[in-house]
Amino acid sequence: MSAATTPLASTVATAQQVATFWLADAGANLKNATPYAVQTAVRAARGGGGGPDGKPGYVPPLQGPTSPEGKLPTTSGKVFFVGADGQPHWCTGTAMQSAYLNVVATAGHCVYDTEGYNFTLDKWVFVPGYSEGTTPFGLYVGKQASAHYDFDVYKDYDSDYAFVNVYNGVVSSSSGVLTDSGRLGDSVGGQGLTYNQPTNSSVDVFGYPAGPNPDGTQPYTGQTLERSHGKTFNAKAPAIKGEDLIGVNSPFTGEGSLGSSWLLNYGNGNRSGYLNGITISVSDTDGDNRYDTSVSPYFDGELYGVYSAAKNLWTGAIA
Repeated sequence: MSAATTPLASTVATAQQVATFWLADAGANLKNATPYAVQTAVRAARGGGGGPDGKPGYVPPLQGPTSPEGKLPTTSGKVFFVGADGQPHWCTGTAMQSAYLNVVATAGHCVYDTEGYNFTLDKWVFVPGYSEGTTPFGLYVGKQASAHYDFDVYKDYDSDYAFVNVYNGVVSSSSGVLTDSGRLGDSVGGQGLTYNQPTNSSVDVFGYPAGPNPDGTQPYTGQTLERSHGKTFNAKAPAIKGEDLIGVNSPFTGEGSLGSSWLLNYGNGNRSGYLNGITISVSDTDGDNRYDTSVSPYFDGELYGVYSAAKNLWTGAIA
């Protein structure tokens, strides 16, 4: 078994404290959080050996409610946590289809602490549709995380992905009382999953890029969900021992876009598709001081094994 499952907020009392930390003072900690700046850029190149380890597989998506943004998915949002520096930060995350409609996909190093002495990042939550301090679908506290054993133990970036089971969402009243807002999938839907796909596949990338390019330009604010489109190719990034990665042409900058979803066969009408990649870093491959490529682990049968460890775990409510 390639999966390792790790507790986050393992008790209801702890989860309530985490939710209050983020929602108190009109969401001050959410508003003050900055994009996570760990492993945001690498030197990547075409090549690498990532490829199928079996037959292609699919998990169908669960369509969500009508999106106020029209063609953008309601499943995308920000994951918030306290980093090794003791400060609040965020990455991008995606709600996934699962048995209990409670799974979020993101980069492994947006869950596991690769910088400090803690095993996982602290006070981990997911806010789908986040915009300027608002929680339109509620705030979902992480209960447990499933990752590949090789990333959990060895920090192998070929396996830099994680699937987090979250409790039911909560919203906070003016008096600070937490109210249950239901299961994640019932609120926003859930993306499907596919693995052992050929490269040269067209994908749509959704995330919240925020950081600057190497030349200092800052094309994104991190306040709104952004979209790019490109074809995947085999990639490698030796500095992070990434030999079996895939890349996609994308102008996203690294800070903020870590954890962005790469969706195969995305439909504008139903705003759903199949997760086929997760941004773990970006690269400037042509040397013009602007990022042009995002990189992801290749999704193979071992990734499906990690997802399978999370898809049937029940969480429940905290309010």
